[in-house]
Amino acid sequence: MHHSGFAVFVFTMMTLTGNQNAFADINKTIEHALKLGQDDAKYGQIKFDLRYRYENANTAGSAKQTANADTIRLRMGYLTPTFANFQAYAEFLGNQDVFNKNYNSTRNGKTQYDVIADPQQNELNQLWFTYTGFSDTNIKVGRQNIILDNARFIGNIGWRQMDQTFDAITVSNKSLPNTTVKAGYILNTRDIFSKENDMDTQFVNIGYTFKGFGQLTAYTYLVDYQESSIKNANSNQTYGLRFNGAFQLNNDFKMLYTAEYAWQKDLADNPNSYEVDYIHLMGGISAYGFTLKTSMEQLGGQDAKGFDFPLGTNHAYQGWADVFLTTPAEGIRDYYVALRTKALGVNVMGVYHNFDDDTGNTDYGQEFDFVISRKFGQHYSLLAKYAYYNAENFGVDTQIIWLQGGMHF
Repeated sequence: MHHSGFAVFVFTMMTLTGNQNAFADINKTIEHALKLGQDDAKYGQIKFDLRYRYENANTAGSAKQTANADTIRLRMGYLTPTFANFQAYAEFLGNQDVFNKNYNSTRNGKTQYDVIADPQQNELNQLWFTYTGFSDTNIKVGRQNIILDNARFIGNIGWRQMDQTFDAITVSNKSLPNTTVKAGYILNTRDIFSKENDMDTQFVNIGYTFKGFGQLTAYTYLVDYQESSIKNANSNQTYGLRFNGAFQLNNDFKMLYTAEYAWQKDLADNPNSYEVDYIHLMGGISAYGFTLKTSMEQLGGQDAKGFDFPLGTNHAYQGWADVFLTTPAEGIRDYYVALRTKALGVNVMGVYHNFDDDTGNTDYGQEFDFVISRKFGQHYSLLAKYAYYNAENFGVDTQIIWLQGGMHF
């Protein structure tokens, strides 16, 4: 396995952190410089995010060759100070493949390799302004990140090197007690392949917090793709309720729970006529430094079309091997167990998935996912991640390995 770039990054990190006092001085100098020499950022500040990743993707029983990619992603932007209730932000995003380039990014023409969806691209990632002159209200206009709830329906797909961003108008209001109302209109997305998709999409997301118990959210998402016969198949309307929270039993034990139901059907020029539902139930407990969760998530399927999340951060669900980014026509039922802990500053998590169709009669397979990560202060991080999908009656055996390092200011 080739990961010389990762080794260089780790060596640099260890060198920097070897002397804690010098490390803190370096960070302070960088922070001061990015605030244009002012502690209070009165002239605004530069945002800086650098992430190196090595990825190895291997699908069994395929004519495709094993893919290896070393990529370096840079996000750099400038956030203005607030003036007359206005604030603006502009951000550049670039992803460069280095060292190993033997992978199919879907844009580099190397179709003989397995897909690693991190194309070598440069783009204007964000360009927005906000207005906060109305009481308890934030209005944002322009190209922006939108992350709602757990990013299941609308998110930035932050795991990939290229972000998903939205040309949109969004409004957030907190006038009512314990209530947050978010609404927006999206006219374009720039996806993780750095391609733009015209759309006419509206959303409303209303959350009410029950203090000490959790948040109840009601939502409506009307996703309507424009001028693309392929994308039209993803146009849909979704209505749902979600309750997510935790209850502290005592100093040592905390209960965790999620219950969510949504209903979806076709919208606008979608060539499919379908009605399906979505159910997610999770229960867990956190105690003595360990967190255990067990869950069932079911996406219905009907008439060759499954419940769909065209704008969601789907990598976080149905396994990290990304076999089920598109819901099978017969739907999917995912039973999973996740165990997480932290020791000596290192976060460790393992997840087991068992997949069936939405009736439970067809076995799709199992997946085993593991991740270890550590942060060094506020600005630096290392991560190693592994996913193995063991196919039964859907797809093929898939193994993916990631090594990653990042710095963020």
